[in-house]
Amino acid sequence: MERKMTKEIHIGDKVIGANHPILIQSMTNTKTEDVDATVAQIKKLEKAGCDIIRCAVPTMEAAKALGEIKKQVSIPVVADIHFDYRLALAAIENGADKIRINPGNIGSTDRIKAVVDAAKEKNIPIRVGVNSGSLEKELVEKYHGVTAEGIVESALDKIKIIEDLGYDNLVVSIKSSDVMMCVKAHELISKKMDYPIHVGITESGTLISGNIKSAMGLGMILSQGIGDTIRVSLTGDPVEEIKSAKIILRTLRLRDSGVEVVSCPTCGRTKIDLISLANQVENIVSEYPLNIKVAVMGCVVNGPGEAKEADLGIAGGIGEGLVIKHGEVIKKVPESELLDALRYELDHWSE
Repeated sequence: MERKMTKEIHIGDKVIGANHPILIQSMTNTKTEDVDATVAQIKKLEKAGCDIIRCAVPTMEAAKALGEIKKQVSIPVVADIHFDYRLALAAIENGADKIRINPGNIGSTDRIKAVVDAAKEKNIPIRVGVNSGSLEKELVEKYHGVTAEGIVESALDKIKIIEDLGYDNLVVSIKSSDVMMCVKAHELISKKMDYPIHVGITESGTLISGNIKSAMGLGMILSQGIGDTIRVSLTGDPVEEIKSAKIILRTLRLRDSGVEVVSCPTCGRTKIDLISLANQVENIVSEYPLNIKVAVMGCVVNGPGEAKEADLGIAGGIGEGLVIKHGEVIKKVPESELLDALRYELDHWSE
């Protein structure tokens, strides 16, 4: 699909916009003041495939902690600021690679200018974030409720404030928990400005509902060529956000994001604990930087045929299983050795 060309923006050692790959973001759920816990979580997320991490900065102690966190992690760190402009200044001073603010809740123009001037001095981007839940009262009244048009007008107003202060090193984020409203807002704003857009469905929910809403919303937005970074917002372990984001990007063929696992839905022919097996395979393949498809099939009757489109596959039988490569059975092993056999093939993979 053809992507909308946006302005190139540097975030630490990462680059977004233009023709650069869509990057995956997440947010820590540790207390940022707890440097050890936050660093441990960021490293775990980075290993899972996170490209950029955002940390909440609700206190001055959290802002100062960013300096220590930055020393111990290798991906860019974004400071998430609400209300207190002094926290934004402290986060910038302590090495944040980007700051996320809503100029509407920072306060007076002088306070916004102080933040913009500090960002300009360090040449770090500002992410202008607008959420439907915090839309200004006058825009709610103008559009007779919270609407995509209102969200876009709010974002464009905030962008203009910063542009008028002489800065255009910007990333834009407009989010809503209403999927269709969020999609429409992205369609509208992408026609009105060329800054990179961070895409996500905010407050999307728990693992099941959040994944479905995010996949639907992100799929519709990204398939139109809109979006430069993404986050799948889930209530739970943020590592799950990374897994989901990688699958969404891979499904849309926007990024090669590791091994793809396909598995059959189980039926009366299944002679193996396929659900457990598929989950174990998904965990195993996450360790391999290979761009291949692995099939996990529940029976040896249809397994080899169903796995033909995969590069590698396993199929379970009664106490035994088959290892399939490029559609051909290459090995029959006891069920207890099936995962080890798969791991061997992954360790020795070559086209």
